[in-house]
Amino acid sequence: MEQKIVQMKDTIAIKTSRVFPQDTNMHGTLFGGKLMAYIDDIASISAAKLCRAPVVTASIDSVDFIKPIVEGDAVTLEAMVTWTGRSSMEVVVKVTSEHLLTGEKSMAALSFLTFVALDDNGRPKQVPKVVPQTKKEKWLNDTGEKRAQYRKSRKIQSKELIDFFTKASNEDQF
Repeated sequence: MEQKIVQMKDTIAIKTSRVFPQDTNMHGTLFGGKLMAYIDDIASISAAKLCRAPVVTASIDSVDFIKPIVEGDAVTLEAMVTWTGRSSMEVVVKVTSEHLLTGEKSMAALSFLTFVALDDNGRPKQVPKVVPQTKKEKWLNDTGEKRAQYRKSRKIQSKELIDFFTKASNEDQF
């Protein structure tokens, strides 16, 4: 069976929300956990647009909080699939804040996530190949393999840590 091809731009998903008092921490800025939930949500939509199948979050590779998002701001999340493996895909989410009274916009966060597409039995299934068109897209796609290799090595380290804590749990409280 020939692998389907999808342009990166066709996986773009955008979400804008206003930051209300109940969304903020004691500093009056958007609670990090709330932003992470927004990021996972919009990234899952982008991933599903690529494969038109159920997807699950395999990892949140990074969330870099660059600038606080304050109460009253609008927060816009833009997600796009940047790289695909056999059954997994990398999604980048760019987070921008906008002061609604002045119109000033700032990049507030950046995140990379990995999703896996599932078949009707809940097993990983092959995803379409994502194809870049613009210079930005080509750079993101070209550097995706390196990020995927890093994720694989990090997963091995995580398994080693799980083994360590499993063995150590009988000896220590933590």
